[in-house]
Amino acid sequence: MIRISMALFFVSMMTGTLSAQKSADKRKAEISFEIDPITFISKGYSAHLRIKPGASDHLLLGAGTYAMEMPAAIVNLTSGNKNQGWDVRLNQGYGLFGEHFFSEVNRKFFLGVQTGIQQYKLSNESLSGNVKYTNALAMGYGGYAIQPFDFPLYFKIWGGLGYTAKISGENVLQDKEYQIAPLSMFATLHIGYTFK
Repeated sequence: MIRISMALFFVSMMTGTLSAQKSADKRKAEISFEIDPITFISKGYSAHLRIKPGASDHLLLGAGTYAMEMPAAIVNLTSGNKNQGWDVRLNQGYGLFGEHFFSEVNRKFFLGVQTGIQQYKLSNESLSGNVKYTNALAMGYGGYAIQPFDFPLYFKIWGGLGYTAKISGENVLQDKEYQIAPLSMFATLHIGYTFK
């Protein structure tokens, strides 16, 4: 029920933004849809909706949802978790995004910010059961986007550093504590298509 409510909230927010932009400026807003193929490889999914307001050639606003099994390399970045047998799944994430492109939207260099709510599911190979916790995320990121074809398919490589804090749930399984680092690093590739 929470997932459906969040999805409806994001859609209504994006629709409201689009309507306001259409009335404020005669230039046409553009909608893009993006996925992160790495999430699908990592037993998850992602779906991101982006809108370029009609009044701007450089601003891209968006919302997304995503999930994935976290690679051991990311889990091991926190020294207290390194080689401790943790299996970590980003069970469900919701994010709001804002990006500024220095050339034009979905081309060349850009900087962005993300805020989000993410639920993690923890299990450990030496223990039975699992626990879940939810954190808040604020991340700055940068990257590069290319459109190599004549049609509006694009590839966006980006990486970021963010601050995260637990807001609910448990990160202790039996007598073992999963260490939640206040800083979070992430890098990935998005593939998108702009509907013109």
